[in-house]
Amino acid sequence: CVQPSVPPVPYYKISMSIPEWLQAIQTYMKMLQYNHTGTQFFEIRKTRPLSGLMETAREMTRESLPIKCLEAVILGIYLTNGQPSVERFPISFKTHFSGNYFHHVVLGIYCNGRYGSLGMSRRSDLMDKPLTYRTLSDLIFEFEDSYKKYLHSVKKVKIGLYVPHEPHSFQPIEWKQLVLNVSKMMRTEVRKELEKFARDLRMKILKPASAHSPKKERSRGKSLSPRRRQGSPQRRVFRRDKS
Repeated sequence: CVQPSVPPVPYYKISMSIPEWLQAIQTYMKMLQYNHTGTQFFEIRKTRPLSGLMETAREMTRESLPIKCLEAVILGIYLTNGQPSVERFPISFKTHFSGNYFHHVVLGIYCNGRYGSLGMSRRSDLMDKPLTYRTLSDLIFEFEDSYKKYLHSVKKVKIGLYVPHEPHSFQPIEWKQLVLNVSKMMRTEVRKELEKFARDLRMKILKPASAHSPKKERSRGKSLSPRRRQGSPQRRVFRRDKS
């Protein structure tokens, strides 16, 4: 009986450029493969502290099971920890296709004045993007254009804060600091909002959304991650990323 090969976890080498390092991480994720089974192998609760999510990421590297988009974001954070020149932040999409809504999330990357992403999806152009985009809006519009190929219209884009490089941090990831109803906005408006946000993000002057007033929280609409009962962690997860 031949054991399935376990892909080796990538480690940063001094000789690597950052784009090469990000490519090595993405290649590793692709070797784990996208999870088409309909069963969620790892429970990711978005409200957990970063330290707990990093434990789950370690488990992913040990188990080498297929993953979906949310697990890929957590794994991407884990593998890029300790590279302070690489800033990481979540980017979530809500799209509409054939009467249904779909949710997807990737890990945005900012390094040396360029943007890109890491992630997993059923579609090869809805996951990783090279570290070549000059602005955050260029990266977001690239995703929007990719969605159009599959006749998905992007309704909302949610962008979180930079994730700390401290793997033992007790603070949770801020998933949706900026929420844009892009389907109701002109691209010029979207670009203006994204560039202001990106500037504030780079200057690190933004506070977590939990510090905002409840009124602002309500205006965002329904959360991507409804609270699940403890006994049923898997039920609602698979609808998140049918893109």
